[in-house]
Amino acid sequence: MYELKKQIYLNLTKTQKSALCNFLRALVKKTPEKSPDEILEKFIEDERYYLEIDNSRFEFLANMLDDEGFLSDTIKYLKECRKYYDYKKSQEPIIKAQKEFEKKKREFLREVKMSKESPTKKQLYYYEKLCKRYNIEQKELSSKLEARDEIDKILKSAESGID
Repeated sequence: MYELKKQIYLNLTKTQKSALCNFLRALVKKTPEKSPDEILEKFIEDERYYLEIDNSRFEFLANMLDDEGFLSDTIKYLKECRKYYDYKKSQEPIIKAQKEFEKKKREFLREVKMSKESPTKKQLYYYEKLCKRYNIEQKELSSKLEARDEIDKILKSAESGID
């Protein structure tokens, strides 16, 4: 898409070209069900209307809307945008799987870190109180991970005993 941008709209300024391309790209993204030709028709129709009422974002297009060069550049750009968004949509499952993998990896690394750190005073205090409350013999806790798991086990068994 970026290589194509260098080759189209050569008679526009950098700012004009950027504004037009951003607007067209947003149109393609908003209307995935429409073809590039339909999007172009709608864009030209809207732009003519806005020029007619003197409220156009792209006043510089007033003389270019019927120009073959402009129309061919626009259709090329719209097709390229459509390809880009179709490709991006096809990559969604892969990206989602990567995010899920990274999430699991972070969780695993967090647990490894917790297994090497000694339990906090809060954890020890809470564990002690739970053991007294449910008449459970206390174990010597060696890590944050072990403390968390023991506390969870006590709470789950207490919940299942109440139900």
